[in-house]
Amino acid sequence: MSNNIAAQTLHEPGGFSMKKIVASLLAVVIGTFMVILDSTVVNVAIPTLVQDFGSTLHTIQWSVTAYTLSLSAVIPLAGWMSDKFRAKRVFLVSVGLFTFGSVLCAFAQTPSQLILFRILQGLGGGMVSPIGMAMVYRIAPPERRGSIIGMFGIPMLLAPALGPVLSGWLLEYVSWQWIFLINLPIGILGIVIGIKFLPSFPGHEAPHLDILGMILGPIAFALITFGISEGSVSWTSGRALSGLIIGGAALAAFIVSCLIKKQPLLELRVFKSSDFTRGIVASWIMQAAMFGTVLLFPLLLQQVKHYSPLATGLILLPQAAGSMIFMPLAGRIFDKVGARPPLIAGMTLIAGGLFAMSFLQSATPLGYMMITLFLLGSGMGLSMMSLNTHVLNATPRHLVSRVTPLTSASQQIVASLAIAGFTGYLSSRMTVHLSQVSVKQGMLEAGIASFRETFLAAACIACAGLVLSFFIRRPKPVLAEAFKSEAT
Repeated sequence: MSNNIAAQTLHEPGGFSMKKIVASLLAVVIGTFMVILDSTVVNVAIPTLVQDFGSTLHTIQWSVTAYTLSLSAVIPLAGWMSDKFRAKRVFLVSVGLFTFGSVLCAFAQTPSQLILFRILQGLGGGMVSPIGMAMVYRIAPPERRGSIIGMFGIPMLLAPALGPVLSGWLLEYVSWQWIFLINLPIGILGIVIGIKFLPSFPGHEAPHLDILGMILGPIAFALITFGISEGSVSWTSGRALSGLIIGGAALAAFIVSCLIKKQPLLELRVFKSSDFTRGIVASWIMQAAMFGTVLLFPLLLQQVKHYSPLATGLILLPQAAGSMIFMPLAGRIFDKVGARPPLIAGMTLIAGGLFAMSFLQSATPLGYMMITLFLLGSGMGLSMMSLNTHVLNATPRHLVSRVTPLTSASQQIVASLAIAGFTGYLSSRMTVHLSQVSVKQGMLEAGIASFRETFLAAACIACAGLVLSFFIRRPKPVLAEAFKSEAT
């Protein structure tokens, strides 16, 4: 009862204060941070897992791929689940399922068990971020939305940067099991705070469940991700082609199904808003440029520069610092002038940082790389917060709970495609350069040249995002009314 009252009075005149939402915001932040953190800690642990399980790299990598697949498969259900069972309840159950899956991962005895338990993690974690974002949006008053969503966005950028540090320390001084067990106290804390402080927003009548969309969506997202993952080994292999062709056909059928149904699994009709479309496409480009290269830095530092996992994590800290400084600043700028200025500045920093890495040499000082990482983190802080808030503001308020699963699912897919694409490109360039190894060009130079060209490709993608940034504008206020009249 008190939670319902709190939800109703947050936006009444004189009823809002930051003190009223700090605890609610903390519960969402803890859950989101835990899920995103887990997406990065395993990357650093892959060599250790290969050795401990006596398995192959390709098999262990499926512990990452399976997690991503299950995340992307379950995200589209978040909107319907929120409407049917209420957002607070689904959020807490999702955090609990993710925590339970984490504990099971720590006790895995075989690679197959680890992959299975990672799938369970993903099924729980997939709905945490979109439901959490929708709840934060409803908690925040319009005039403070940029600043508050900026606070919510900090863990979204800190977790990928801090994950390697935590993972490296646990791998060197404890054991790999603790990269999963650490989620147990974090998850319990989030659940306890959430039960007590998360408001129970008035529920909506759940639409009829889109069974066809529920089948086609996960199949499409999973198979396309599988095809891209296999394509990093060979784009002409039967597994890669089958995944891409069948997944592409399922995606086309899924899109048609969503467009013709009155109550689709994902609300694709929101793309009729040019403001929404420009914002989410810019977000995809930024995601591709940044998250596609997140894996490159640990690989570069460990495989080419031969730093330890812990040292690698510490070297990546400037990226977290840049995000921490500029994410809240972007929120304040957004509230005053909109998304375009911070987005242009952020994409400029991202493109500049990636171009700087395209001049990498074997003798490049470590300080050069750390400054570049700071620029990239700062650019992400400015860009991601601005784009997330812009996309939500361009969405009719009554569709927010339906659109956040769309944006989260699409971002997962884009990130998966980018990681697989850049990894495949890096591997192909490595093969070319290794075939040209001579007395003058050793293994080190071949590796450096491959990373240099991959960073250049990412920089070109970031430049496309920078150009699009100039076309971002404040959403038209009549958009919501247009959607409502159309729906009736």
